[in-house]
Amino acid sequence: MPFSDRADAGRRLAKALANYKAEQPVILALPRGGVPVAAEIATALEAPLDLVLVRKIGVPFQSELAMGAVVDGKMPIVVRNDDVIASCGVSEQDFSAARDAQLVEIERRRKLYLGEREHPELKERTVIVVDDGMATGATARAALRALRLHHPRKLVLAVPVAPTESLVSLKGAADAIVCLEEYEDFGAIGLFYADFHQVSDDEVIRLLAQHPPTNRP
Repeated sequence: MPFSDRADAGRRLAKALANYKAEQPVILALPRGGVPVAAEIATALEAPLDLVLVRKIGVPFQSELAMGAVVDGKMPIVVRNDDVIASCGVSEQDFSAARDAQLVEIERRRKLYLGEREHPELKERTVIVVDDGMATGATARAALRALRLHHPRKLVLAVPVAPTESLVSLKGAADAIVCLEEYEDFGAIGLFYADFHQVSDDEVIRLLAQHPPTNRP
């Protein structure tokens, strides 16, 4: 397996991202699994850490298969995977119900994880979006689309592992993509980790508390 755990993946990604340190980037994690990875990068690059609240919209009878994703915001951004929706025979009513359920979870996470936490400025900054891996790319695509609205100077996607097909499909969505391991034949992300335990809310809160949301003076 390429990675022992998410912290190991984060340290290795940090080395691949070392050239961005001089740009004083902002690190944005996709919770929950992306947070331990991003925390290691934030430490190595001496960068602020924050979250981008995005949720996969899973097929009703196969929740791990993404038929879209939704990103938090005053006007939530929804990305649809129409090929999956069609092939699985998902109705518009079922898609809307699944989307709304994820919006409820986003609201819960915003209150629990962020509360009154200050958010870093993204305009004209280098923004590095981090997850613990990528499968269809729907979640990452939604996050990147939403973050473009903040007008970053540069938008970078960083993941430890992903299928080649998804990386190709995301070209243009980010200004740069850094991926340590890519595979034509891909399975579940957890197959590439020796330890892929479910990250808890408490772990997310603890890691955020250890990393400031803005650059140190």
